[in-house]
Amino acid sequence: MSPNAPRQATEQSAAAPSPFPPIADYAFLSNCHTGALIAPDGGVGWLCVPRFDSPSVFGTLLDRGAGYFRLGPFGTNHPTAQVYEPGTNVLCTTWKTQTGWVEVRDALTMGPRESEDEVTPHTRPPADDDADHLLVRTVRCLDGTVEMELVCEPVFDYGRTPAAWTLVDGSRHIADASGAGQTIRLQTDFALGVEGERVRARHVLSAGEEFYCALSWAEGLNAPGDVLDATRRINATTRFWRTWLGRARMPDHRFRDPIQRSALAIKGLTYMPTGATVAALTTSLPETPGGERNWDYRFTWMRDTTFTLQALHYLNLDWEAEEFIQFVADLEPKSDGALQIMYGIDGRRDLTESTRDDLSGYAGARPVRIGNGAFDQRQNDVFGAVLDSILLHTRRSDRLPLRLWPIIKSQAECATAVWREPDQGIWEARGKPQHYVSSKLMGWVALDRAAKLAGIRGDTDLIATWRDTADEIKADILEHGVDKRGVLRQHYDTDALDASTLLAAIFGFLPPDDKRLRASVLVIADELTEHGFVLRYRTGETDDGMSGKEGTFLICSFWLVSALAIIGEEQRARDLMEKLLRVASPLGLFAEEFDVDTGRHLGNFPQAFSHLALIEAAARIIVVERLQEFS
Repeated sequence: MSPNAPRQATEQSAAAPSPFPPIADYAFLSNCHTGALIAPDGGVGWLCVPRFDSPSVFGTLLDRGAGYFRLGPFGTNHPTAQVYEPGTNVLCTTWKTQTGWVEVRDALTMGPRESEDEVTPHTRPPADDDADHLLVRTVRCLDGTVEMELVCEPVFDYGRTPAAWTLVDGSRHIADASGAGQTIRLQTDFALGVEGERVRARHVLSAGEEFYCALSWAEGLNAPGDVLDATRRINATTRFWRTWLGRARMPDHRFRDPIQRSALAIKGLTYMPTGATVAALTTSLPETPGGERNWDYRFTWMRDTTFTLQALHYLNLDWEAEEFIQFVADLEPKSDGALQIMYGIDGRRDLTESTRDDLSGYAGARPVRIGNGAFDQRQNDVFGAVLDSILLHTRRSDRLPLRLWPIIKSQAECATAVWREPDQGIWEARGKPQHYVSSKLMGWVALDRAAKLAGIRGDTDLIATWRDTADEIKADILEHGVDKRGVLRQHYDTDALDASTLLAAIFGFLPPDDKRLRASVLVIADELTEHGFVLRYRTGETDDGMSGKEGTFLICSFWLVSALAIIGEEQRARDLMEKLLRVASPLGLFAEEFDVDTGRHLGNFPQAFSHLALIEAAARIIVVERLQEFS
């Protein structure tokens, strides 16, 4: 090559040297109102208060100058161990320095509900325990001496507004930070010093000594008054998570631990005041390293409903399932009676998307998006997801609530009206609408489930009407949606593969011994994978309106596990499940995607859909193995 020739653009590696920690190295904390991500160095990389979808206060995840809050040994950034206290979302980090050992505990604390929550009011019945609206951190010196450092530098409104600090009543132990119409309080037994837009403290701890700090956005900015109170609150949070998990049905099986961690992640992504579940904690973590496939996932997708209900009912978490279905029942439909594909966690419909061009993005991945422009897309799969979840919940609870019947009728009528039309598909492609097979398939699910719900209600006319439409949709798919190999295609005008057609197995569109179903599952396993991990589709074969390659999708890989188990390929299902569990984060969490070349996680984190699909896939294998015990 000539020395003057232009350099060819190269794809950015997910493992390129970067000041941004790997996505999967973060720990996830939750109080079921908001969540935090803690980096290995003890810095809070992401926290929005008071809700999941509020503007960030600490956002170094998206820009190294967008807010930082660290409690850790001075001059030491890599801990010896970082684990969850068993059965909880409480983090315990152990540090070794040249002079001693310390242990740090972190929690978004939960405790007994003592009054009405004025910070994030409830539309669902309040539970006995609720959020304190506090991030509490304690440190205990285990041996020797360790110099600890506290640095708190919030930047409000996604890194736009630096904090103005005030020491409260002249005390060096309480300081308020204000900006963008918000005030938060830092209270600690460290002696604080204000340094411009941050506060900082340093102290040498000796063996047996304990200190704390707490960040409050509670009513009245209430916070623990001493280390005993801080420890009491963290211990109460530990009891909350273990008591909650104790209500769940956990199988005595080798998959017990990943199922348990997935359950804790899903509960942690649930917005307690309304019962909604966010798709992920974060916005704009890239699906393509350094690329533009960056989306805001802090909303509730209707397609998640059926997988959420499946997981909750499988685990005997029926109260959470009831809360979620009531959230769905409260949602305002569009003018044609259809539900949107996604809503805010408070049920709001307008999720208009904007970009924050002043933020660098995670490892240079831009733009950073706030809101999600797909909220008003036409996606015809939404009706099937809603009706399948209602049928599942109805069968489990042995009753069909009166307030759900109008929703059943409206969604069945909407599915009947639009199933012949093209849409953007399950992956929210920003290219032109197509006749996606998975959308037609979910249209069949909608009318099939509606007919069964009509049977439960005893409406014979609607049973026949909706059953006939379901049969019509099925015939159309089998005529136009199957290629010459007998494989379900992505959409009617292509022979490209799409992992969403695995839903044909999961939702019972075809029987397990159908040759077309078997061929579809095995071709995806053999031709739409990288090192065994499943792609959504080949980006070079699909007009999704975006540029750049993406990683393999973890939910699709878990779907393949389920589909292989359904068609009788039990060992292939087990092999893939074991491979997937080995790539979990150090704390057992999953993002949206996995980059097989580097072993790095990609996309928003932690991802509810990945954990929901994990539980479903594990359950499929466990059922097969339990049945084999009787054969």
